[in-house]
Amino acid sequence: MKVNIYYGGRGLIDDPTLYVLGVMQQVLEELNVRVEVFNLHELRNGITALPRTLKSADGIVLATTVEWHGIGGYMQSFLDACWLYGDKEKMSSLYMCPVVMSTTYGEREGKLDLAVSWEILGGRPCSGICGYVKEMSQFEANKEYRYIIEKKTENFYRSIQQKMTIFPTSNQEVNNIIAVPKNIDLTPQETEQLSKYASDESYVQKQKEDIQELASYFKEMLGNENSVGSNEYIEAFKSHFKPQTGSRGAYKFTIEGKKKALIIQINNGELQIDYGKEENTDVEIQISSGVMNEIISGRMTFQRAFMAGNMKMKGDFKLLRLLDQVFNFGEEN
Repeated sequence: MKVNIYYGGRGLIDDPTLYVLGVMQQVLEELNVRVEVFNLHELRNGITALPRTLKSADGIVLATTVEWHGIGGYMQSFLDACWLYGDKEKMSSLYMCPVVMSTTYGEREGKLDLAVSWEILGGRPCSGICGYVKEMSQFEANKEYRYIIEKKTENFYRSIQQKMTIFPTSNQEVNNIIAVPKNIDLTPQETEQLSKYASDESYVQKQKEDIQELASYFKEMLGNENSVGSNEYIEAFKSHFKPQTGSRGAYKFTIEGKKKALIIQINNGELQIDYGKEENTDVEIQISSGVMNEIISGRMTFQRAFMAGNMKMKGDFKLLRLLDQVFNFGEEN
């Protein structure tokens, strides 16, 4: 069995919480429990990474000292980190013993705060220890106080060893219904760094300008690409057009990668070709840019592409044969 102790005080010599933890550690070690202590004031720069240490524990002790009001910033930061980055499934099986000693007022409220926090995290709080200490020397010399600490520690050990059942609480039910944190795919270090950048207005403004510049650049590239491709197809059809008297037909080519359709109109030997929208066409053709390039290079005909299933067509099939007659891509000009 292993128990982790997370101490959220400031590490002062006369801190009564340190005395309580010392007695608890001694009792647990006598019961063959491995104890690991984490002093949050020494690990304050890495608190966000501490929730991962919960994975190796069977139970934990959350201990802090009320010096003026509340459980203190170090312990609150650790609980925040557990909420954001902790393994909720692991915490649901962890027994937690709250220890709150006070040199002023509020030890009961602090103990309740830790218990409620752990319930909301899905864990299992135990009864714990709390008390007010006016004179440290008298507190340490009192054997009855030490006896209470020892018995509380033994009860905590039994709760873990016997996997004691904990009554359900409304805090856990509310947590299951509404208090579901958003998944964060970043590491704690990346989240902190991102928060720093997000609070820097000049950095955010610079990023927006960079994004706009990139968007304009790629939009221009896309426009140029479509423009070049469009001109190539149009010039290829014009240069290989062989007028035939009496030939008529309107074609709409939907080419993969082109936003607009290629419209070809043949009227008694005259050719009109451009990209645009035309609803009244005799033939609608769907074709990939690769197959279109094959046809324009003379390695394929429109009819062969259709027969091979490389091109889809809807409309008058006689006009399909006309395409190969008036556009002879197999001949060089």
